[in-house]
Amino acid sequence: MASVPATLLDDSIPLQRPMPLPEQRGPVSAAVLDVLRGRPLDRPLVDTVSDGLADSDGILGDEDLQLALFLLYELHYGGIAGADEDLEWDPALLTARAVAEKAFERALRESVPMPGRPEPTAAAVAAALFELTGADEGPSLSRYVAKKATLEQLREFLVQRSLYTLKEADPHSWAIPRLSARAKAALVEIQADEYGGGRPQRMHSAIFAGTMRAVGLDDAYGAYLDLLPAATIASLNTMSLFGLHRRLRGAIVGHLAAFEMTSSVPNRLYGTGFRRHGFDERATWYFDEHVEADAVHEQIAAHDLAGALVAAEPALLDDVLVGAAACLFVDGRAGSRMLEAWGDGRSSLRGPVP
Repeated sequence: MASVPATLLDDSIPLQRPMPLPEQRGPVSAAVLDVLRGRPLDRPLVDTVSDGLADSDGILGDEDLQLALFLLYELHYGGIAGADEDLEWDPALLTARAVAEKAFERALRESVPMPGRPEPTAAAVAAALFELTGADEGPSLSRYVAKKATLEQLREFLVQRSLYTLKEADPHSWAIPRLSARAKAALVEIQADEYGGGRPQRMHSAIFAGTMRAVGLDDAYGAYLDLLPAATIASLNTMSLFGLHRRLRGAIVGHLAAFEMTSSVPNRLYGTGFRRHGFDERATWYFDEHVEADAVHEQIAAHDLAGALVAAEPALLDDVLVGAAACLFVDGRAGSRMLEAWGDGRSSLRGPVP
């Protein structure tokens, strides 16, 4: 763990309270929000979802469908303000979610460029993952942040990251009871660091909340949901899709492996970008922590987590590769849209940050 001033460890730890209800973005999210508010629907939710899918140009970038799916997943996390907690296992919501998930998973599998298939051994899988994560030559969000991002763009960057990072590690933790032996131990080792090693002030979500406060942003979970585009919401939905289904345990492991293996160097550059604007350790601790931690995590994730899982269950090889490739594809897509917006001189968000 990175060394930090003792004063930072005294910061209050924000509780993840139920998320406030966002604004609807179309008929599907409007219907989901009505259910969450306890209002009756004039037709089954599953029919509204099916119609939304039929009318959509593609679920990966559909604002209405991505928000609706996110809200249905959020019932399994910190909850939603005003929503009955029994809705987490409501059959009608689960049926509607399953229809959306099927389309979402199909779109991911059809869109994600797949790497070559290695032998189902720990060493071969690890080597394939290092090759996959090291091959990206597209535009670099981290280099842009380090060298060019304005103060307002830094704030936008944190807002874009807040939906996942204020509950960092939670989607991947669903896999813990679904693994065994070496892979399970490796995942717990990684997640223990993510959750601060037993020290709440060092939980990565808490450290990130401190970064948001340091630049004058609201650290409440979901505070900026209305500003986030579908590409950003799809990144978190991908993790939830993989994490909440036992049959996709290989995919969530592959996703985490790619996530950890592409973290250390970008976080060093992110920290550089914030220091360039005069911010101190209160803002950069989060990034500095990941430079050190994820340099270790990437080895554990590649060899002891993903590699060991495939060695124990060779049938999961393809899903491990799908998960890793989906992580790079979905997150890269969100990052490219941010860079495109900034290159055009406009905001990457759906509205101004208050």
